[in-house]
Amino acid sequence: MSVVIRIENLSKRYRLGSIDRRMLYEDLQRRWAKLLGKEDPFAFVNESRKTGTPETKEIWALKDVNFEVRDGDVVGIIGRNGSGKSTLLKILSKITAPTEGSAMIKGRVASLLEVGTGFHPELTGRDNVYMNASILGMTKAEIDGKFDEIVDFSGVEKFIDTPVKRYSSGMMVRLAFAVAAHLDPEILIIDEVLAVGDSAFQQKCLGRMSKVAREGRTILFVSHQAAAVENLCTRGVVLENGQLKFDGTQTEAISYYVNSYTPHTGDLRERTDRGGRGQIRFTAIEFRDREGRAITSAYAGQDIDIVLHYENNAPHIVHPNLFARITIKTDLDVPVFVQSNLYTGDNLGAQVGESGAFVCRLERLPLPPSSFRLSCLICTAPLGGVVLDDLDNAAELPVEGGDFFGSGLLPSVHQGVALAAGHWSLEPSAVGGTPAKSEAACS
Repeated sequence: MSVVIRIENLSKRYRLGSIDRRMLYEDLQRRWAKLLGKEDPFAFVNESRKTGTPETKEIWALKDVNFEVRDGDVVGIIGRNGSGKSTLLKILSKITAPTEGSAMIKGRVASLLEVGTGFHPELTGRDNVYMNASILGMTKAEIDGKFDEIVDFSGVEKFIDTPVKRYSSGMMVRLAFAVAAHLDPEILIIDEVLAVGDSAFQQKCLGRMSKVAREGRTILFVSHQAAAVENLCTRGVVLENGQLKFDGTQTEAISYYVNSYTPHTGDLRERTDRGGRGQIRFTAIEFRDREGRAITSAYAGQDIDIVLHYENNAPHIVHPNLFARITIKTDLDVPVFVQSNLYTGDNLGAQVGESGAFVCRLERLPLPPSSFRLSCLICTAPLGGVVLDDLDNAAELPVEGGDFFGSGLLPSVHQGVALAAGHWSLEPSAVGGTPAKSEAACS
């Protein structure tokens, strides 16, 4: 397969603060010198800026990124916020120019980077479909032929003749994605905009992208949903602080990304990536069985206590109540469940001393054998309150076998990331006969 995207030594520098005339002047002078085959007149200035001194107030969103994408590749681009993912897609979409290096693209590109990009708020949905599709390269005849399909896919047919300024963000992204998806591009570039839509529309979008991928087109897909990257993509690229850290299969990339943020154990005081005001800080997380014994792993169906040790750096402040929350996630960073005293009605606060622990008891742990990650948060109110501490990937909870159902049997984590208690019974058929026999086998 031929190379359709070649990225060589790609770098992008942003100047923090206000934008002044010098930036445009320098850019024009640099481009003019390049056309004339002369040296960069600001090479010395640029070289001095690379030192990264505080006076320059500049940041490199991308730095020396190199990789190739071949025709038909479906590439998931993974990374934390600020890692350079969106900047990379904007350069590939010709929205912004690189500071250094080059990005060669061969083929017709359709991009969906931000909600309603290219939409005019005063025009109706119908007018915006024609305008946006024309900008993306479709002829009027092509738009006429696909208009009904685009509107039906978006689900906004009732409001197609309403100005889009009255659309919700979800309606806007539905229509924008519908236009981009029906362009039949050779290269489809999609940023994390699908998070705006509801789950049903997200599944429809993923289905459409899967169809595009099966047709052999190239897709670049940025998402924080590891499951979507795993199912849709065949290759994964991990960016960190503007640099390419990993390039391989999507499964390997997800594993690299997740493992690069290994949960901390023991004393959590050293964590610098935490959020919150800091009046209360988590210092360690401990797991105990029902008898109070410390455990390093749990069993499916076991009663366990999750103990969040803390330090109170402002003991003079009295909180009428505090709200603690734990979130259990899979090793692919997919949330499984949340537990909080907000839901149980248990009162925390008032008696919080200089140190202690918040204890959450989980009865009949509903997790199959696997390794899970735990995040924790403490705040003064569930909505509009002050977050005191917020730690992502604070601990790892290994779950081994167990007897959750009382039958000695357990499904694997690949069949579901949670266990549900239940009972089965046989209900006699209603008058009029018995149901037809089924020859289907279950597994």
